[in-house]
Amino acid sequence: MHAAIEVRDLTKKYDDGTAGTLALRGIDVDVHPGELLMLMGPSGSGKTTLLSIMGCILTATSGSIRVDGREVVGLSEKQLPALRLEHIGFVFQGFNLFPTLTAGENVELMLDLKGISAAKAKKRAQELLEQVGLSEKYASFPSDLSGGQKQRVAIARALAGDPGIILADEPTAALDSHTGRTVMEMMSDLAHKRNRAVVIVTHDSRVLNFADRIVRIEDGAIARGEAEMVHPGMLLENAPEAIRSHV
Repeated sequence: MHAAIEVRDLTKKYDDGTAGTLALRGIDVDVHPGELLMLMGPSGSGKTTLLSIMGCILTATSGSIRVDGREVVGLSEKQLPALRLEHIGFVFQGFNLFPTLTAGENVELMLDLKGISAAKAKKRAQELLEQVGLSEKYASFPSDLSGGQKQRVAIARALAGDPGIILADEPTAALDSHTGRTVMEMMSDLAHKRNRAVVIVTHDSRVLNFADRIVRIEDGAIARGEAEMVHPGMLLENAPEAIRSHV
């Protein structure tokens, strides 16, 4: 089984005067369908930068990143949005919902970008909200939703394009323990029951038991000895063969 994301010798340098800042240094990591991988590390270590490059939001300075087998480094700014739309769903800490749109309309917007008709988009949005337990909130605005409900709408929106890759940046940071666990159970189901490749940046130690692998980033590089750290609570029989082979 090929990796959903393949990263090789990836570097990212931000221009900052004469010297610049090296945010990522020689990153190598694969993410497989059916796997929930967590990126951890101190603030400023490069986790979100790596996630953003994986998601074709930022461009790398050098190295290689393949999304579903296609090389991303070197693609133009005009080519990247189509790749994101086809392969990648995003879930953010701040939810990033449009406040003037209802929960259903926030989901429908993604479907509209995919060229789906209004009638079909509405039906699909209703189905997705039902999947995340919010069928009764279709007409509710974000201001009328709790933090956990907003995050579940964001997950429904991320799933709207049926992407093979889900990227999440601190999805539980603004949530209480119970709600955070509910969100992580959804993320785990996406990986293990729906065979998605799920990558989560987190500082939240409460959710580590959901990880199939934990990769720690320090000073822009993968911490030695942790590139293939498999969480001890992981159910290996549910893991992809590419992961089991490292245990």
